[in-house]
Amino acid sequence: MGGIKMTELNPRKTQIAIKQIKDYFETKLAEKLNLIRVSAPLFVTPNSGLNDNLTGVEKAVSFEMRKYNEMIEIVQSLAKWKRMALKWYEFNIDEGLYADMNAIRPDEVLDNIHSIYVDQWDWEKIIKRSDRTMEYLVHTVENIYNVFRETEDYISELYPDIFTKKLPKDIKFITSQELEDLYPNETPDEREYLIVKKYKAVFISKIGGTLKSGISHGTRSPDYDDWNLNGDIIFWNPITEEALELSSMGIRVDKEALEKQLKLSGAEERKTLDYHKKLLNEELPYTIGGGIGQSRICMFFLEKKHIGEVQASVWTDQILKECKENNIFLL
Repeated sequence: MGGIKMTELNPRKTQIAIKQIKDYFETKLAEKLNLIRVSAPLFVTPNSGLNDNLTGVEKAVSFEMRKYNEMIEIVQSLAKWKRMALKWYEFNIDEGLYADMNAIRPDEVLDNIHSIYVDQWDWEKIIKRSDRTMEYLVHTVENIYNVFRETEDYISELYPDIFTKKLPKDIKFITSQELEDLYPNETPDEREYLIVKKYKAVFISKIGGTLKSGISHGTRSPDYDDWNLNGDIIFWNPITEEALELSSMGIRVDKEALEKQLKLSGAEERKTLDYHKKLLNEELPYTIGGGIGQSRICMFFLEKKHIGEVQASVWTDQILKECKENNIFLL
């Protein structure tokens, strides 16, 4: 475990610490990126085109408004809704919003870092067309990483006898192709493990397109991130000895990137949806945005072995049995 101490917080004190971390982090994030908090939907209509398709295979949870004979989908993320909201609320360049996003992902394979319940901060900010560059993306990632480090300082000061600082001074930047070139014989997951174990905090960029090997580092929906201007923030978790993705983010597609990525994905039928029409007609602002996992942040900073220690969800009998045998208290 690399000398890192296990948490000594009992479940009640853990609940207090969770709120301390969330309150501090979202305040600092809003200050650093010039964001304000807004209310966000829990569900949308399928024909709006606003729901996130994630990797393209996950099926959204849906239900019927019985008195109105209309189907509704629970959001999988707010990636598209946020961009629309920036226009609706008349935000200006360099201004943005964030919201608490709660989702249900029934296709998730459960383990110590994956739950069918997702809670994250979804944020989005208007940028200039000239800001659609890797340099701007890197600068934004560095700002967010500073929020992580400040939060680590904060929680370490609150509980100096329990928690140890784990983050390096700087975050390592690497593209998915550079990572493949570095570890050509490993799978994308194995590459992430190796690079994050070495540098402790890494931003892997340019995810979604096909690499030289003919595969992709990871699948991405074609209609929100520009695959050349996106990436994931991943930390090394010494408690579980694994790579822990804490944020997926990127500069969003413009008209050209949307058309290209829809074609590559075989998803050109989406052009008929209202959201996509607005993008193709250049009616929406240029933006950058992402999601930051709330429970994963708490799991990381509070040095928990299982995400169920910081969020209330549903687990299989086998997982409950294993956690009980290992003295892991699930909320």
